[in-house]
Amino acid sequence: MVLDPDEGAHAAQRWSARLALTAAALGVLLPVIFAGTASLILVVVGLGGMAVTAASVWWVLTRRGVIRIAAAVLAVAAPLTVIGYYDAQNLLWVVMVALGLWGVAVWAGRAAIRSTGFGAVPVTEYRTPAPQSPFLIMNPRSGGGKVGRFGLKEKAERLGARVALLDPDHPQDVAALAREAADAGADLLGVAGGDGTQALVAAVAVERGLPFLVISAGTRNHFALDLGLDRESPSTCLDALTDGVELRVDLGYANEHPFVNNASFGAYAAVVQSPAYRDDKVRTTLELLPDLLTRQRGPRVIAQADGVKIPAPQALLVSNNPYRTGDVAGLGRRELLNSGRLGVLGVKVDNAAQAAGLLRGRKAAGLTVRTAQEVLVDADREEIEVGVDGEALMVSVPVRCRIAPGALRVRVPRGRPGVPAVKPPMDWRRLRKLGAVVGRTAVGGRGF
Repeated sequence: MVLDPDEGAHAAQRWSARLALTAAALGVLLPVIFAGTASLILVVVGLGGMAVTAASVWWVLTRRGVIRIAAAVLAVAAPLTVIGYYDAQNLLWVVMVALGLWGVAVWAGRAAIRSTGFGAVPVTEYRTPAPQSPFLIMNPRSGGGKVGRFGLKEKAERLGARVALLDPDHPQDVAALAREAADAGADLLGVAGGDGTQALVAAVAVERGLPFLVISAGTRNHFALDLGLDRESPSTCLDALTDGVELRVDLGYANEHPFVNNASFGAYAAVVQSPAYRDDKVRTTLELLPDLLTRQRGPRVIAQADGVKIPAPQALLVSNNPYRTGDVAGLGRRELLNSGRLGVLGVKVDNAAQAAGLLRGRKAAGLTVRTAQEVLVDADREEIEVGVDGEALMVSVPVRCRIAPGALRVRVPRGRPGVPAVKPPMDWRRLRKLGAVVGRTAVGGRGF
């Protein structure tokens, strides 16, 4: 008897859903069986410990001196006290096993839902001729010297590119360099450097209708990561010069300032504006945050996302396409770069109780998560600090953040790691339907 491959896939889907439901049920029943009515106390103690920890972190960030030290001690002591209580009740193993069961439930549930065809629509790749006169700008100090360490200049020149090596001791206008190259006949512009430099040259590429090459030679390379490029081996990005395809992605603007990742307003933007931040990030942040978060210093920001008001957030992040929020492992990454929407994340916390409330995630009263095509940021002063792709700028208000859908033609290697698939959200109702099916299910469908 030959097993139908489709039937095998349907069976795996059903049993994954059933495993998820069974593990979740056991995760609930185990504490009830072994702790009885005390299981409710376990939950209350655990949630209380998390709330105290969150509140303590708020005090650490908004206080100085002895209060800050006491709050830091409390932030560490609260979870240790919870663990000690569980252990004293001889129920620590029950909690650990229950958490493990919930982990299995989430893993199996996502596997079942993913098999129904959940996933992002892949970005369309366009086949275009290889550039004949590429021009690349390289920062030799970016990423701790990756340009020299990986021989990027030499490889690019062997592939026919003209390379402008920046002199870190004599800052240059990279946008002007890119425009001069375009005027001289360059048919591709590229950058080996940080995301701030990438954005400036990307805007010139959009302006001149040229393809753009990203070389992951920066420190963090967030844009390269979301394009699916290899951040560990930046020289592979140069393969796009001979064997590449084009992606059409969006580009963000804060007034006239382009960004490939995000523009930040409020506390973070004010911190990175400080001259001391580059030399001692942690100390400078801890020194400035108390006044910024309690509104004794810095601008009072008011924002509107497509006309919807976001009142007085201490921190506001406007991103070129929204960041993932439902997957802890995927935080800081974007599922798409061509949705034509800005991501908007605003945080407004005025006391320790509201800080603890952030544990509710997207439902927290002080958290705003949405998308928009335009975000207008105003303030109680004529200029405000803005972090544009990590670069500290002073920008006149109001600041209009907008997105240019599909404006940037990015040339990438045909063979590249790619972007990891987004993990599907847990949908217990859908899992119950998948697990209850006796015959075939629509593996490739969404009709549940």
